[in-house]
Amino acid sequence: MKKLLCSVSLCLTAAVSTLAQVKPFRQHDRVIFVGNSITEAGAYVSYIYLYYMTHFPNRKLVIMNGGIGGDKAADIYRRLDYDILAKKPGVLVLTFGMNDTGYFEFNGDDAEKTAKERIAASRRSYEQIEQRLLKLPGVQTILMSSPPYDETAKIKGNYFKGKHKAMEEIVAFQEAAAKQHNWPFVDLFRPMTDLNNHLQQKDTAFTMIGPDRIHPGNAGHLVMASLFLKSQGLSGQPVADVRIDAGSGKLQRATNCKITGLSAVAGKVTFNYLAGSLPFPIDTVARVWGNEQKQADALSWIPFMEEFNREMVTVAGLPAGEYNLLIDGHRIGKWSAAALAAGVNLATQTETPQYRQALSIMQLNMRRAETESRLRRYYWVQGNFFDKKQLLLKDNAAALDSVRKYAQTDGMLRYHEENYETAMYKELRTAWLQEIDTIVDLVYRLNKPVSHKIEIVKI
Repeated sequence: MKKLLCSVSLCLTAAVSTLAQVKPFRQHDRVIFVGNSITEAGAYVSYIYLYYMTHFPNRKLVIMNGGIGGDKAADIYRRLDYDILAKKPGVLVLTFGMNDTGYFEFNGDDAEKTAKERIAASRRSYEQIEQRLLKLPGVQTILMSSPPYDETAKIKGNYFKGKHKAMEEIVAFQEAAAKQHNWPFVDLFRPMTDLNNHLQQKDTAFTMIGPDRIHPGNAGHLVMASLFLKSQGLSGQPVADVRIDAGSGKLQRATNCKITGLSAVAGKVTFNYLAGSLPFPIDTVARVWGNEQKQADALSWIPFMEEFNREMVTVAGLPAGEYNLLIDGHRIGKWSAAALAAGVNLATQTETPQYRQALSIMQLNMRRAETESRLRRYYWVQGNFFDKKQLLLKDNAAALDSVRKYAQTDGMLRYHEENYETAMYKELRTAWLQEIDTIVDLVYRLNKPVSHKIEIVKI
């Protein structure tokens, strides 16, 4: 498995190494990810935010979801001002392409002609977005490709031959546009396609995307988040790295942490440990409807722990034997002297106090995302219904009557109807925004690492 992850890491690194590096987000940045239902689902956006919350606990920033299900570039352009720019972002990450290329059109007799027309329409709409963004020098634009449509999985349903190739053409013009304007470009499409194909060599029914070939599950979203973080140059930054020579009783390395009170006597090493970061907590629950993937599944596909989640404690020079590792008096696990000399990644240990602290941050981040999703559903109604009925942002009795009328025959509108009946009131939307701010403020109060006493005791 380790050999497989290493080869995958080299593949993904090669896929992103030629791209302009995206600057890591800074203190007080306001970042918005703009896209379709994959973005609206929000998992990869939340994972990126959670990485910053845990890895940079003193770098307070705002990351917002700007996705709407079903959107093409043309839809994004129509809502750019009233939905996206109204949130005053300083960084805008723009992705599109899945819906632009169409679906059932690929099963028609003139599929190639239709695909070309849709790609051309997508380019024209993108150029409208581009011209708008070029007039906003205060907004840093990052173009990001769509994750791929899985055309190769040997599964039933949603098979649209040629859609993947059409999406490749959109990725190509996105990348060319980014280079033309010296904008960063993040490629999800090609490396995820390569990884998916690699994993399908062992199981032709495997899909990193999901059973509908379109919407990644939680594991696919972690792959997306890792590629984005890698494009920011964040791969390899440890949670912490402690190296001790028990034989001499000396500290050899303390990266992103402070070590005090080090003591090394026969069969026992103790020290006080204050990390600069928290480990990234791994979710073990499938949270994307219709997709059984769990975030943890991705750990067997990509070397996420090695690249983004290393909280290493290495103790060399211990006498041979087995040792208990305790944190604040609680036994975390048992390792041999050889294993401790090779290094133990505490981020893999879910019972450490710092991991439990990180889990609370993960839960708060999920509550934040849930509140934000009510706002995204409100904007779905605006963009997918009211904009076509000349009722955009009216939010009056006539608008509500229209929703109730058409929801009787429109299943997607019916799904959004109840949320809209609440969200139509500006005062409640303001309250939701305040709730999000309250949660984020709480995160940045609770995400500060604290000092722990580590003991390594021979059994």
